Amino acid sequence: MTGPTVPRATEAEPAAGWAPTPALGRAVLLAGLLLVAGVLLGRVDLIVLAAPFALGTAYALRRRPTALPQVWISQGDGGPLVEGGDVTAAVSVGNPDTVDYDLVVMRSRVSPWLPIERAGFADNATVDGEAPPATPATGTTAPVSGGRRSAADRPFVTSVPIGAAVDLELAGKALRWGRHPIGPAGARVATAGGLLVSRAVISEPVRVRVYPRTEPFEAVEAMPRAAGLVGAHHSRRPGEGGELAGVRVFAPGDRLRRIDWRVSLRARQLHVAATLSDRDAEVVVLLDVLAEAGRSGGVDGAASVLDTTVRATAAIAEHYLHRGDRVSLLEYGPAARRLRPAAGRRQYLTVLEWLLDVRVHASAHEPYDQVFGPQLLSSDALVVVLTPLLDERSAQMLARLARGGRFVVAVDTLPTDLASPKDRGWAEVAYRLWRLDREIMIGQLREHGVPVVRWAGAGSLDLVLRDVARLATAPRVGGR
Repeated sequence: MTGPTVPRATEAEPAAGWAPTPALGRAVLLAGLLLVAGVLLGRVDLIVLAAPFALGTAYALRRRPTALPQVWISQGDGGPLVEGGDVTAAVSVGNPDTVDYDLVVMRSRVSPWLPIERAGFADNATVDGEAPPATPATGTTAPVSGGRRSAADRPFVTSVPIGAAVDLELAGKALRWGRHPIGPAGARVATAGGLLVSRAVISEPVRVRVYPRTEPFEAVEAMPRAAGLVGAHHSRRPGEGGELAGVRVFAPGDRLRRIDWRVSLRARQLHVAATLSDRDAEVVVLLDVLAEAGRSGGVDGAASVLDTTVRATAAIAEHYLHRGDRVSLLEYGPAARRLRPAAGRRQYLTVLEWLLDVRVHASAHEPYDQVFGPQLLSSDALVVVLTPLLDERSAQMLARLARGGRFVVAVDTLPTDLASPKDRGWAEVAYRLWRLDREIMIGQLREHGVPVVRWAGAGSLDLVLRDVARLATAPRVGGR
């Protein structure tokens, strides 16, 4: 396709950034040698032979370029991009000069997580009524993730007339969540019959936002404690809800529609049906970013710890926000990033945007302790901790939350297909010992009242949430 009309440069502008090609040097050298030889030897035939080279060079240089080409990258208007979706972009080259660009060589870098499957100029692209030639130049291609090759990782050749722009269209597939660059893109231009060439013009890359694909997730309605004023969860407090709590004697302030006439006629005194209030809950999703394990294979391949953490967070947030609950996010790491609790569709979009910047931050120091203060973690909130349990500090954090009276659920994000080392010696034995030590750590957490469950999509937390809700409503013994 053709881009917008590019403003032309004036003749007074300096021709900076342009250099002669070896073809110009050879033409000038050959014409000069023939002229000098013809004069010294008195041979007219040599002068006649030199005339085409001299006249052709002078004719080609009659109009010199005065401006460099313009290169920019634009992303397609396909709406929000999710893992596995189609990504489109265009690398555009504009000609603001007063001469035609006889040859334009374009090339662009693309993230390995955005393999370009189709790259080329539009068939119906026209510039001032003429179709510019678009030929991919011969060259090698570099392998990308999973052994695939990108169609954009090679030079493309075209021509651009005066005051026009030509787009190189790129189409591919987004394999993984995150902010992936398209570019930088560069172009070099030859003009004046190939006698002058410009320096390489490089454009800034464009970051493409790829949101994590939401895995199917469902959870039971049981919540440890509903803290809001309105919502979809049944609380233990009386109010204007839908769950029947019993029948009691009519009192001032009761609504007439709540009168139970059958009981009132039998008791000969007005009785009303008492109900429990429906309230919303606050869910805090805590992401452990101290360690990473496994290798990411994209949306259709294996998932690393970070992949499972991000996708599970998006699924949990979507589920509870759809039910009207308040969701907040918190990182357990040196950065201690936090997303304030809120509800609604806007919060879900904010959660997806927040997840794009999740990175593993390995640190030998203890993460910021104040992130678990009462001003950040409500006593009524359900804390879902997504952790691979690869660091002892993560287990200590879970134990502290449980001792502080929080309702904690630990979700194990370590890949099940994590391969053992195949090196010789004691590597495999050490790996087995590490597995046993990790199982002991999980058992100790369960003894401290922290349920640990592996993430498995829909229904992963049903039994755990039901047990946590039952413990929250159970009577306390001995005032404890």
